[in-house]
Amino acid sequence: MRKIRVLAAKPGLDGHDRGIKVIAAALRDAGMEVIYTGLRQTPEQIVTAALEEDVDVIALSVLSGAHDYLFPRVMDLVREKNMEDVLVIGGGIIPDEDIPGLLDCGIAAVFGPGTSTSKIVEYIQEKVK
Repeated sequence: MRKIRVLAAKPGLDGHDRGIKVIAAALRDAGMEVIYTGLRQTPEQIVTAALEEDVDVIALSVLSGAHDYLFPRVMDLVREKNMEDVLVIGGGIIPDEDIPGLLDCGIAAVFGPGTSTSKIVEYIQEKVK
């Protein structure tokens, strides 16, 4: 059985990556293959890497407040590249009132501060068959 492949990405100018590294480690511990793109990636770089790496999941983390621009831009590119079968999830410091708009643009789920890593692992395992 093929491992679930996850691209973990930090779009934008946000320089804080401790959270995404903790998530990446938890996903690896759960048996997933994780590719971490590093800091300050453009939406274009993220989607290109996801396509090249043939991932099942794109996990975005934004703490800078630019999620309202970056997440929809990633989703636009995902649709342009006909990658609608890729699960895109987001996390970071995202106000509750912004979450419905992110879900409407195609982000499958948004995980805020304090979400247990096991909840994220279970969500991905449930959604990616």
